[in-house]
Amino acid sequence: MFDKIHCSSVARLATITPARFCAEYKDAGIPLVLTELTAQWPATKKWGIDYLSEVAGENTVPVYSSQPAKGKQHQHAAAIKLRMTDYLQMLRDGESNLRMFFYNIFEDAPVLLKDFTYPKIGLNFFKRLPVLFVGGRGAKVQMHYDIDLANLLLCHFGGTKHVLLIPPDQTKYVYKVPYSFSSLHAIDLSKPDFERYPALRKINAQVATLQHGDSLFIPSGYWHHVVYEEIGFSMTLRAMPTKFSQRGQVFFNIVVTRTVEGLMRRFFGQRWNDRNERLAVEKTNRSLYSGVSQQDP
Repeated sequence: MFDKIHCSSVARLATITPARFCAEYKDAGIPLVLTELTAQWPATKKWGIDYLSEVAGENTVPVYSSQPAKGKQHQHAAAIKLRMTDYLQMLRDGESNLRMFFYNIFEDAPVLLKDFTYPKIGLNFFKRLPVLFVGGRGAKVQMHYDIDLANLLLCHFGGTKHVLLIPPDQTKYVYKVPYSFSSLHAIDLSKPDFERYPALRKINAQVATLQHGDSLFIPSGYWHHVVYEEIGFSMTLRAMPTKFSQRGQVFFNIVVTRTVEGLMRRFFGQRWNDRNERLAVEKTNRSLYSGVSQQDP
């Protein structure tokens, strides 16, 4: 799928001790797929369209478009709100543009908390924020990194899902949009346009192909791009960063960067969006040829 980008496969292990996980993966900032971590969870046996419709189908859920925000629209605004059962039926019918994003199980569907336990692998999970992501066949998630710089454990159920991972030290190659946490929406990493975006040739990525029951560790600050080959459900457990420097960056991301982005969209609309997309290309390409790293919020 990402054969034109320089990729290697994320390591896969059935199990791992907490000591080894921390030393070789968490502290080193290296992704890992664990294939048996959720084997004993009820979720592994139950989670699918029928079950979610049964236990949470009447819940109203926000769903998000895979298209970029336009004009004065908030960067992370929901496209529409639907009953979960209606949304899941849309997925059955072939919907691929609309995705469930960051659906808080703890608050919105606490019955699902009975279906998993927090694994003891060396991560101090924030237990009030297990969140669910759902996508249909062919759905794609724009390349981004998480604003809170959390260490993520993505536990996957359903059909095949591909996750392309790029370490934070390669931010200078991904065409990061200023005042956002995303790369350019126009970039298709399965068919990269190297003439327009030559820095993509420099990327050294890893790819994880997830099957039902797999769990992917995504280290803090990693860029990730997701492609759903089939209907899939992924619950992400989050462990907040512990380094003081990271916590300071999280504060800056939330209080400064996101606030400025929201205000500028409100006042300038599409002109602000167009400016940032243009600068993403110009600054990245200029840095590539000058050898100077991109320094944007």
